[in-house]
Amino acid sequence: MADVSLEIRKVIFEKYNNPDIRFTNDEIFEILQQNNSIDKSLVIDDVEKYFTDLCDAGLMRNIAQNFTTQYFKLFDDVEKVKCNSCNAESPIGKSEPRVCPICKASI
Repeated sequence: MADVSLEIRKVIFEKYNNPDIRFTNDEIFEILQQNNSIDKSLVIDDVEKYFTDLCDAGLMRNIAQNFTTQYFKLFDDVEKVKCNSCNAESPIGKSEPRVCPICKASI
């Protein structure tokens, strides 16, 4: 299975790449399950830490919460950036530090 955090970034880039719209952890979790991007044994509580990490990284912010549903907005648009160290393209917010989420090298 791929890195859950990176898979969440990909969904955000593809479906919610607009700082003016909101999205929820439930919506993203459902897409990840439909795409077989995460282990089927995971539940929403298992991926909460990845959403927290993405908030801490500066990609998005938590704007509300209702029990286990968290609502988010992006700080800025997300763009695909190619890392020269590992040659991978990763979705990174324009206002995030330029660090590859895969190999942690500076971009």
